[in-house]
Amino acid sequence: MPNYTTSYSKKPRKPHMRRDDNHLPSARRRTQRKPGAQYLHHSQGFGRNGMNLRSRRNKQRRPYAIIAIACAGLLFVASVVWYINRGVTVSLNGSDVSVRIHSSVEQLIADQQLDYRAGDLLAVDDSVLEKRGGERYSVVLNGEQIDNDDLATTELTGGEELEISGGRDEYEEHEVAATEIQPTLEIKGTGAIAYVETWGIPGRSEVWTGTVSGKTADRGVVQEVQNCVVRKTSVSPKDGKYVALTFDEAPSSYTSQILQILQEKGVRATFFLQGDRVEANQAAARQIADAGCEIGSNSASDVDLSELSGDELRQQLTQGFETIADATGETVALLRPPYGLFSDADWAQAMDLVSAVVTWNLDSGDYLLPGADTVVESVVGSVSNGNIVFMTDNDECGEQMLEALPQIIDQLQAEGYEIVSLSELVDTDEELAEALDLSKVKIPEGAVLPQLSPDEATNEE
Repeated sequence: MPNYTTSYSKKPRKPHMRRDDNHLPSARRRTQRKPGAQYLHHSQGFGRNGMNLRSRRNKQRRPYAIIAIACAGLLFVASVVWYINRGVTVSLNGSDVSVRIHSSVEQLIADQQLDYRAGDLLAVDDSVLEKRGGERYSVVLNGEQIDNDDLATTELTGGEELEISGGRDEYEEHEVAATEIQPTLEIKGTGAIAYVETWGIPGRSEVWTGTVSGKTADRGVVQEVQNCVVRKTSVSPKDGKYVALTFDEAPSSYTSQILQILQEKGVRATFFLQGDRVEANQAAARQIADAGCEIGSNSASDVDLSELSGDELRQQLTQGFETIADATGETVALLRPPYGLFSDADWAQAMDLVSAVVTWNLDSGDYLLPGADTVVESVVGSVSNGNIVFMTDNDECGEQMLEALPQIIDQLQAEGYEIVSLSELVDTDEELAEALDLSKVKIPEGAVLPQLSPDEATNEE
């Protein structure tokens, strides 16, 4: 085998250090700077020295920032406290006073040191049970009396008007035996249009029995009764000349031809539909509604309503209105009773179902079949401003009406009359239009049907 001889020393060698300027140890090495180049120093904000400088400055500024934030917070809290507790002005017995917002009326009384005499506590017979045992103060806030139990919870926000004075007398706790006083019916005026002017509101009488004194006292009428008033009137147009053409017993086999004449002449009429005839000819009933004519009810069938009992009457009216609504889609409350008969008893028993009962003040007499010329003369020769003209839309009068109607319209217009529906005629009378809406019934809260005497309840005219 060949012999190998090491050619290097086995002693550890010391690190060789080069002596040239560009090869210094890393801990001491410095890069040579080029001539003309710009260099940043630690003092300019970079490096450890610059960071330390910023840190010292931030630490110096921190107390001022905390103080500023604290001041802003205090200012905000102070503003909120001021807003919550700010003063507002109210009127007290005619003079302006300042109170803290949301103060109660009770607090206002205490702050203003108001001292009035309390009312007495009375027995049911008005004798005094306890002096100053009644209401402490009489407080009227914005025109409304405030119960003393609510003074602590009634807040003031500014602008209120208060009247505070001595308390009122109060009655002892007592049991009440009440008797309702039923309204009666009054019919006032004359004319072709009748409607409820004043609805009946029951009155009340009471007998009290005191729980403290044990006394009993008849307090009499504690609430006055409001009697029902039905007003009858006619239309008085303020300006112009107006007349309303109305047809009873519709529809018929002649209805579409009557509507065609009205359309050609550019006028609207009012049709009173009879329930059983609507059921037999729904298409004609819809034609009347589609033509823009006004619709009322002639009741469910051709009967004298004044001879019916209360239940029968209400059934006739309700069935008539419902049949019309089913056929035409229109809700109706306007009534023309068959033969124009609607008694006081009818009003008392069914006034809540009708907006108005409309008869007529000019009868064409067409149902007597006197001939077209006579019908025309009866209308044109007797017409006056505001008239409601009665005509008939049935199979018996149809041919006569088709001949008479164009002449009636032409001659009325030639005399300066404008032919309108019933609602339009009512609108020409400002006072009546304000009191009456033919389309619906307006019943105030608490209203009841009036009570008739035994003689009136027999349903006779």
